Amino acid sequence: MAHRIDGRKLSRKMGPRLALYKNLTVSILRYERVKTTEAKAKEVQGRVERMITLAKRGDLAARRSVTSQFPNEPLVITKLFDEIAPKYADRTSGYTRIVKIGQRAGDAAEIVQIELV
Repeated sequence: MAHRIDGRKLSRKMGPRLALYKNLTVSILRYERVKTTEAKAKEVQGRVERMITLAKRGDLAARRSVTSQFPNEPLVITKLFDEIAPKYADRTSGYTRIVKIGQRAGDAAEIVQIELV
């Protein structure tokens, strides 16, 4: 039985899949918009929103929590706390938007653009 199992496997084992999620999250926070497949965008959307919500708290525990997720990305962490979080101070959620672009030429996978609102 597969009760309470959620998330997409994306044809990857756990380690490479988690690395993909982290790298995609960092890219979204760094560039504020990324083109990717629909499945990857939907999977990483919650992770990006969770990081922004943590950054909005702004306390030391939140900064340490984000730093533990992205230990090698000090510029992204600074941007998250200093630029992105204050921009969304009036919102409670809904920091990202997924816009469908079309299909990829090679395999007809649905390509979307995930961006910060």
